[in-house]
Amino acid sequence: MSSQVELHKGDRLFLQRQRPKHMYFVVVGEIVLERTGEQGHALVLQRVRQGFLAEASLQSVSYHCDAVVTAPGQAIELPIEPLRVELAADSDFALRWIGMLNAEVRRLRAQCERMSLKGVNERLLHMIETEGVDGRLRTASGLKSLATELAVSHEALYRALAGLEKAGVIFREPGCIALPRSTRHSPPE
Repeated sequence: MSSQVELHKGDRLFLQRQRPKHMYFVVVGEIVLERTGEQGHALVLQRVRQGFLAEASLQSVSYHCDAVVTAPGQAIELPIEPLRVELAADSDFALRWIGMLNAEVRRLRAQCERMSLKGVNERLLHMIETEGVDGRLRTASGLKSLATELAVSHEALYRALAGLEKAGVIFREPGCIALPRSTRHSPPE
């Protein structure tokens, strides 16, 4: 039923307008969902480092975007049709699936909130707090990829990182940007 897929940077798992056959779970690596905008530039709709990809295709006649591997890794490929059958047959499974989709909606709402913030510093700190774990944001796919996700130039991101680090607001480690322990927010109880 499912199979493991090796992800190689630059691979396209599916293309816009193709009939959906598979959904993916990213185990390690990074895949972006993108569309070409009016000016011919790629617009990143979603970036997945760990989690499901193409779940919206369960009830669609075609993929709405391209899936491009931006960092090598592994994914699990799931055929869509058996998943549809299982969701219809097993209400407990369907409820767990709805819960997972709800978590993704919350993440996307945080992303929309972030895009409404003015300035690179505010967007970066918001991302660390909302998508990081324990005040630490992984940057395994690189800073240029992070800049794209924040909708800023990589030069602006580099300047912001340098300024925030100099001010002691963040610190950097290989593959990670983090908040000092004293400034990390505790999760709500």
